[in-house]
Amino acid sequence: MQEADKRIVSCALTGSIHTPSMSSALPVTSADLIEQGLAAVAAGASILHLHAREDSGRPTASPEVFEKFVRPLSEQCDAIINITTGGSTQMTIDERLAAARLLAPEVASLNMGSMNFVYAGAAKPGIDWKYDWEQSYLLNSARVPFTNTFEQIETALRELGRGLGIRFEFECYDIGHLYTLAHFRDRGLVEGPILIQGVFGILGGIGAHHENLDHMVRIADRLFGSDYQFSAFAAGRHQMNFITHAALAGGHVRVGLEDNLYIAKGRLARDNAEQVSKAVRILDELGLEVATPDEARQMLGLKAK
Repeated sequence: MQEADKRIVSCALTGSIHTPSMSSALPVTSADLIEQGLAAVAAGASILHLHAREDSGRPTASPEVFEKFVRPLSEQCDAIINITTGGSTQMTIDERLAAARLLAPEVASLNMGSMNFVYAGAAKPGIDWKYDWEQSYLLNSARVPFTNTFEQIETALRELGRGLGIRFEFECYDIGHLYTLAHFRDRGLVEGPILIQGVFGILGGIGAHHENLDHMVRIADRLFGSDYQFSAFAAGRHQMNFITHAALAGGHVRVGLEDNLYIAKGRLARDNAEQVSKAVRILDELGLEVATPDEARQMLGLKAK
């Protein structure tokens, strides 16, 4: 790993796992995403990782919906825009790539493999559902895997990377995903500096145990040497202790309501900015500086905005 002098804070604003009934703070509308995105950047985030939702809160891949908040965020702040190509298990590859094709962000996320991606456990008994789609949507994750085949990964690399000059945040949910990434690097479809986002604690992927983070870094070091930047996060209650570990290991951090709705045990976060502010405080207590968006661009090999 190329240990950074400063740490990049990414904020994943809304994702496609949590539903509106779980927290009123979850941003849903374009206005919500603009307001919370700008507040997260003001709190210290250099990268905004973006999903989109319909007005009912249901995840959508619609490029027209993305455009309503991506363009204003790009115009009103200097953060790096990172558009998902993951979306949800219920979207086709063409749907998942559509927003990045239209908007050509600086960065797009790319999941490095097919997997069981299960969040059905969030459909707990006793929830007063606001919308009729929520419970069945959550339960369906136990029936339908997330697919990103080698052919689909190559399509994204060629169309978005070579075709539009988009760089990637490679999301690795297991050790095998690192080897898949190395395969595409060896074929010349991935160039450094590589941004690896280690994802821990998703049911179906690598567990949120700290030795797993150390192991992922060791294997990434073996495969990519110093030609990569590492970031990590864990879903749910492990969020803050995992970003602390990632920062101490020389890597970057990610927070946001996509990954965890809480700011502390039993207390829902007011918004994304509250989590960003806590991450910045943790980094400060560790004696680590937070990278500005332009410093993050330099570390990740991005063009100046």
